[in-house]
Amino acid sequence: MKKIIFILVATFIFAGCKQESQNNTSEQTSAETKVAALDMDRYPMELQKVFVAHGGLDKWNQMQSLTFALPSKNGDEVHTVDLKSRKTLIETAKYNLGYDGDMLWIQQDSLYFQPSQAEFVYNLMFYFYAMPFVLADDGIAYTTVAPLEMNGISHPGIRVSYDAGIGNSSNDEYVLYYDPTTYEMKWLGYTVTYGQEGKSDRMSYINYNKWQEVSDFLLPDELTWFTVVDGKPTVARGPARKFTKVDIDASVMESSLYAKPETGTYVNKKQ
Repeated sequence: MKKIIFILVATFIFAGCKQESQNNTSEQTSAETKVAALDMDRYPMELQKVFVAHGGLDKWNQMQSLTFALPSKNGDEVHTVDLKSRKTLIETAKYNLGYDGDMLWIQQDSLYFQPSQAEFVYNLMFYFYAMPFVLADDGIAYTTVAPLEMNGISHPGIRVSYDAGIGNSSNDEYVLYYDPTTYEMKWLGYTVTYGQEGKSDRMSYINYNKWQEVSDFLLPDELTWFTVVDGKPTVARGPARKFTKVDIDASVMESSLYAKPETGTYVNKKQ
């Protein structure tokens, strides 16, 4: 009887190990397939080098969630984003704002946050923060533009434009400027066309002047918006926006995190 029990236990252990091995192999194969499926030829070679300088697009594509906080006088504004579906939760002391993958919602006791601004605001800071990797999204065209001359350095530029119907404002344009030696991103030029027809030639500028290393990625430590004169950045428009409590993870957050709470109100539908 003891021999039979021993054989049964050994069989269960072996089967469990075999199943775990199969699961690990399956997960590894899935991850390798995703990396192998990444078509880097669709990106300009210079942009590929920028991705590498910031940790690698292949590794970024394996990440599932991103969290960061923006400190303010009213407390931290905490952003949590699903990197695949772009579901979003923004938590503040005054209101919570979320996107559940289909609908935008707001939760607040007053009209501190105007619901009409939800569609424009909910992913704005994420997009600025997740540079340069968000510039690998689908539906993007790339062109080379004249360098940005700042502080005696000529920063080469890559213009990004979107196919019709991509995002909330497909007429928006971005220009990524990078260090010609390290390929680290240094400046972002961008236009805002939300709520209006056609393209805009009014370019705003953000200086990516300080980075932090998080899980082998170079992500912004702070961003500084600049005053623009004659189409070029001149001096800082105000204090830098600081980013803290940054976490990027290969694990998926529970979908319920992004769901509208009972006391929340839907704002409008996202397409």
